[in-house]
Amino acid sequence: MLIDATATIPRARSLRTALDAHTPEPVRTLVVTHRHGDHHYGAIEVAPEATVIAHHHAREQMIADGLNLTGIWKDVTWGDVRLRPASVTFTERMTIHCGSLRAELIHPGPAHTTGDTMVWLPEQRILFAGDVVFSEVTPLVMMGSITGSLWTLQLLRELDPQIVVGGHGPIAGPEVIDANEAYLRWVWDVARQGRVQGLTPLKTAQGADLGSYAQLLDSERLVANLHRAYAELDGAAEGAELEPFAILADMIAFNGGAVPICLA
Repeated sequence: MLIDATATIPRARSLRTALDAHTPEPVRTLVVTHRHGDHHYGAIEVAPEATVIAHHHAREQMIADGLNLTGIWKDVTWGDVRLRPASVTFTERMTIHCGSLRAELIHPGPAHTTGDTMVWLPEQRILFAGDVVFSEVTPLVMMGSITGSLWTLQLLRELDPQIVVGGHGPIAGPEVIDANEAYLRWVWDVARQGRVQGLTPLKTAQGADLGSYAQLLDSERLVANLHRAYAELDGAAEGAELEPFAILADMIAFNGGAVPICLA
């Protein structure tokens, strides 16, 4: 079983090389943690015959998104990426047995997206959190929910993992849950202040003091997170669709006119 499959064919080949160092067996089950192509475009290379499992919303979103990232970041060496939507889906929880290993698939509700899957190995106390958790990287909830993410992080804390593998950044311990929560609570406070002052999410982001969060990769995500916070403060449902290209334009403006390159 493999969890996520990288963004490009070259990276997928590197992943296959790493897997070969542990086992000659092919990947028979691929769990995709959510819709974004940087987590599954490489499946055609590293897991071409695997059964692909994802939350049922993620399957729908993967099909709707297609290979959209290749049109946003045109300078990336994508290779011959092709879409492999999930053929098996679930709604709330699912258990997978790989020999003696038991993996619990958990969908928490809107968090990073509306179709997130976290993989919990209870005996080993290892949590594969997907992009619900970022390590040394700015969290992103543009397509999910701030309030839903905060609820989800509390759920993760209750699992009591010893090792947390986030979707981006180095492997961490449970302290990374607290770090993500602190950032999102800070975003919520910044959004409330900006909204009271009548500022747009972009103006609020431009005037915010990032403090220690300036050290996180991809800091321009603050703009996207503020758009989500404003929507929820205005009464939008968790995970309600926002206009992604308008938000991307604000992120580019915050970034001095440069398209975010996603350093994570």
